[in-house]
Amino acid sequence: MSLRRRDVEQWMSHRRLGDDLRRRVRQAERYNWAATRGVNEEMLLENLPEDLQREIRRHLFTFIKKVRIFALLDEPILDAICERLRQKTYIKGSKILYDCGLVEKMVFIVRGKLESVGEDGISAPLYEGSVCGEELLTWCLEHSLASKGCRKARIPRQKLVSNRRVICLTNVEAFSLRAADLEEVTGLFARFFRNPRVQGAIRYESPYWRCFAATSIQVAWKYRMKCLRRAKTT
Repeated sequence: MSLRRRDVEQWMSHRRLGDDLRRRVRQAERYNWAATRGVNEEMLLENLPEDLQREIRRHLFTFIKKVRIFALLDEPILDAICERLRQKTYIKGSKILYDCGLVEKMVFIVRGKLESVGEDGISAPLYEGSVCGEELLTWCLEHSLASKGCRKARIPRQKLVSNRRVICLTNVEAFSLRAADLEEVTGLFARFFRNPRVQGAIRYESPYWRCFAATSIQVAWKYRMKCLRRAKTT
């Protein structure tokens, strides 16, 4: 830890970071060390036999079955997801998602509290067992389906843009799944992810989809009232 701290201090001095940035870097380093004890799990697992890696990942990622979305999936799909999960730590005040920013990963909360704030200002709490960035799963499924239907056409790849912000209320320990890895998994197991039960779980648990549903209802209601007023005047 002392060697790591010395290297970080030298790097910050070399890059002439400001006092506020240095304070946040030190805080992130302390929390990251407390969560991992300085061990690089990914590098350690790479040198082990594949079957042993699989068993260790199942032990480490038992939390994933607490998420209703993944409790419905089969073991091969869960193994494929666990192989691609990466450990992440966030400090208090960090923004995992922000308005008009790109959604580039799904984040599974292991420890800590967060807050999701939609476009309408309504907030929803996130805690152990919650997921943020879950809209990326549906986007990947739709993207893979469009790609199969238009193999010959060269369509520029679009990115998913967030309509909410997710802020850490405390220090957070989590695992992330990158968009490229999620797209690969959904491509391999698309039939399972298109199961109506899985799709229903995604929409039921997701603050993103609840906000989307509320907005759609409001738009439909305003349109209905407009039509009724127009009918009365005519």
